[in-house]
Amino acid sequence: MREYTFVVSKEDEGVGIRRMLRRNFRFSSRLLTRLRAQKSVYLNDQVLEGWMKPKEGDIIRAVLPEEASHFPEEDIPIEVLHEDEDLLILNKQAGVTVHPTKGHASHTIANGLMKYMRETDQLFKIRFVNRLDMDTSGILIVGKNSHTQDDLVRQMHGGGMEKSYIALVHGIIEQEEFTIDRPIGRPTPDSVTRCVLPEGQGRPSVTRVRVLERYESGYTQVLLRLETGRTHQIRVHMSWLGHPVAGDSLYGGDAPELIGRQALHAWRIRFLHPVSRRPSEITAPLPDDMIRAIEKARRLR
Repeated sequence: MREYTFVVSKEDEGVGIRRMLRRNFRFSSRLLTRLRAQKSVYLNDQVLEGWMKPKEGDIIRAVLPEEASHFPEEDIPIEVLHEDEDLLILNKQAGVTVHPTKGHASHTIANGLMKYMRETDQLFKIRFVNRLDMDTSGILIVGKNSHTQDDLVRQMHGGGMEKSYIALVHGIIEQEEFTIDRPIGRPTPDSVTRCVLPEGQGRPSVTRVRVLERYESGYTQVLLRLETGRTHQIRVHMSWLGHPVAGDSLYGGDAPELIGRQALHAWRIRFLHPVSRRPSEITAPLPDDMIRAIEKARRLR
């Protein structure tokens, strides 16, 4: 159960409690309505009966109700990069899906988190802020409450969150830095893959690319920053460019000599903490298989 508390200052007098909660904690209108209906907002330890205007010295407390997920526990390794009362940031391994689906009902990060919560004596509903493809490794953000998820999703969609990936791609990219601004969508309604579509179709998709290292073996290591977050965005944009991600069999990038999955890693994230509003930066070290793939690309001729 997460509580948010503040003491009303003299400058706050005359300001409604609803407005204070929005200003101090950036609660969404939807969350405020829910808290009010659930009688989870308190004024001086008394349930708030209306959105009144408090006086100096009053103590306002909002309590987010305890929620839980109900996935079966599984022994899935969970590597924690950062954890506090509000969020959990993981370094996801390749080969594991994030959340149970029809195609992957078990052996997911969500199943592993159920075991992690029991072992760390925690209880919260698993709320993924971002998603990673099964064979993509790296930073995965979990909100421990609805406010954290809402705030970080707003940052992600509103440009307040910077997501950077490292990838190994086929071919030698000549430009040092450039931007791919091409819409992405499904080629057919039931298609699993995505593709670049003509202007006016699909969803706007922007990927910024910077070359980190070129290899005589015919590969390039790149840093990619997402301005948007479409399904398979990096994989589709790089394939369209003629430089598919190494190991990405779905988009023409097979590289069995280097790696057995797409060489794509969610490396760094920058955001404002949903409660403290402090700038935060988290990085996830490259996994061993990508380190080996990069070393092989350097050695091959």
